[in-house]
Amino acid sequence: MIKSYTLDFCTLEIHDDYVLAVMNEGITVDKQNNAVLIEIAESHFDTPFVYITHRIHSYSVDPIVYIRTAQIKQLKGFAVVSKDPVQKTQTTYEKTFFNKEFWHFETMEDALKWKNKLLKKG
Repeated sequence: MIKSYTLDFCTLEIHDDYVLAVMNEGITVDKQNNAVLIEIAESHFDTPFVYITHRIHSYSVDPIVYIRTAQIKQLKGFAVVSKDPVQKTQTTYEKTFFNKEFWHFETMEDALKWKNKLLKKG
């Protein structure tokens, strides 16, 4: 890990080629939260990376944020990690707002394997 952030709505870990986010219980990821996340990501990555959210807690996402998130030049994909079947359904809906790779995984291990394959593709 290169750096970690503890924000009022989440914790973020910045790694060499990915961001790992864990949102706080009960929050809503809205345009303001998303702007903070984008600013942090863009300040750390000038090479391709993947955003991974580990959905440990229950929270909401305004799906409109994905439209702006997809505009991050170096962002190649977005992964949701959760064993909750409701999250798998939610991921299917959310990915309609994101015009890059967007997948659901049940384990961090699977998400990291996918990240490696995606980034190797270029």
